Amino acid sequence: MSLSGVFDLIRENKRTERGAERRFFSGVLLLSLSTVVVKLLGLGFKIPMLSLLGAEGMGYFNSAYEIFAVLCTLATAGLPIALSILVASKRASGELEAANGIYRSARRIFAFFGISVSLLMILLSEQLAELIGNPNARLCICAIAPALAFSCLSGAIRGYCQGFEYMSPTAISQLIEAVGKLVFGILFALLAVRRGYGLPEVSAFAVLGISVGSLLALIYLAIAKRTKSFFAFAEDGGKNDSNAEWNGTKNSNLVKLLKIAFPITLGSLVIGLTRIIDMTLIMRRLADVGIDASERNEIYGAYTTLSLPIFSLIPALISPIAVALVPQLSAFAHRKDRRGEMTVTENSIRLTVILSLPASLGLTAFARPILELLFSGQHEAIAMAAPLLSALGGSVLFSCLMTTTNAILQAYGKANLPIVSMSIGVAVKLASSWMLMGIEGIGVMGAPIGSLICNITVTLINLAFVFSCSGGGLSAMRLFFKPIAASAVSVGGALALYIYLNRAQGASTLTFALALICAVLLYLAFSLAMGSITVEDISLLPFFSRFFKRKRRKGKEES
Repeated sequence: MSLSGVFDLIRENKRTERGAERRFFSGVLLLSLSTVVVKLLGLGFKIPMLSLLGAEGMGYFNSAYEIFAVLCTLATAGLPIALSILVASKRASGELEAANGIYRSARRIFAFFGISVSLLMILLSEQLAELIGNPNARLCICAIAPALAFSCLSGAIRGYCQGFEYMSPTAISQLIEAVGKLVFGILFALLAVRRGYGLPEVSAFAVLGISVGSLLALIYLAIAKRTKSFFAFAEDGGKNDSNAEWNGTKNSNLVKLLKIAFPITLGSLVIGLTRIIDMTLIMRRLADVGIDASERNEIYGAYTTLSLPIFSLIPALISPIAVALVPQLSAFAHRKDRRGEMTVTENSIRLTVILSLPASLGLTAFARPILELLFSGQHEAIAMAAPLLSALGGSVLFSCLMTTTNAILQAYGKANLPIVSMSIGVAVKLASSWMLMGIEGIGVMGAPIGSLICNITVTLINLAFVFSCSGGGLSAMRLFFKPIAASAVSVGGALALYIYLNRAQGASTLTFALALICAVLLYLAFSLAMGSITVEDISLLPFFSRFFKRKRRKGKEES
């Protein structure tokens, strides 16, 4: 090859690498923005629900939701990811017909699984409620069951979109689902209150809003898939081939999907089991020490309505990183592009740490002010939830890294490895939570402490696996040590300012807001100064990429 050819190849590699980074950051940004809005709507739902139902009613509500979440994980966690991996690999090879054939196979599996499990939830609702030690949650379980079938069917379309790195339908459908849940949940609950129903019945009406929101999201996705020219083009690729070829590949598509989906589903189910462990242990271990059912529901309701939603906000913001990286990393792995693989892997871990580490320290330091800002007036619930949220704060970083590293291993085709790490983590969680909750003076605090021990265990094992898969080419200094230093300085400075203002003027929303602004500004300044965030990173974001292009163009014209 000539020297000019070598330089052309280098420039092409650079363009590929930058294009991969830009697509990755764009997908993450779009899904993250929708996730922020969805989570804010979720909080907007829980605040009036807490007023309508109280902590006890929210205990019924959340008991049903936790069962739904685990079964939804079983039904939808693996197949959408498997679908996006297979579609991305076929798209990278230019095989549109194969990609569409895989989607049709997945749609059949999703429909069968979702409808079957929804019916089982309704038929076994009484047994499920008894199993978790909360018999009054039976109606809530029945009310949320249809959402499972709707979520499964939505998952097929979302997985297909993500395989083409087309994130808009996923983002918009999430918003529709959240708005439907908010509006119809509150309307149904108010209707039940006016009719004079009891607390378990009112809670069931509120839960029904989740099913309606899931149905609205499915309707949007079905319409979007038929009307978007993107999908019309993709489907045309499959219609040009003979039915004989499609029939000949259908069974192999099912086998491929299930082969990839099974370990991913099993791994995700292990994560969901930690929530069920918390629910069951809190209900049963508190009963062992003589706390009655009503008070147990109040404690569990405060934990799941106030502490867990705030804690889960940041991991939910990180999940778009996993969604965006899986198809990209799969496509690079299919083409055996090691440079592209390293780019996506390092960016995903680095972005996870940059976003989650300051949030982790901030939740630990400012748990009570955050709850008072969001749930003003709920003094008893805040008193129970604040220490639990502070303990959960330490888990944020490790929960986020667990999500990202799981996705990296799945994209590398190593979906069995997260099962190993998470199985060990669940065993650690079960043993530590059971032991800690039985110690006088710790009690329910054993639940978040057990979660922290579990998440640390899983994350360390996963990181060892990821470093092995990537060939050890990742920089620990850039990924971890610089963000740790920037986070410690920013949160420490904000906490010092908050304590000073409280002593000088008294606690208020304004003092907390000033401390929060101080933390954000300090973190950005120190991150840029230390190089954990660079101007080059900022230029990859959609709005800023146009700004930097105009700036470079203007500079060239002036020169």
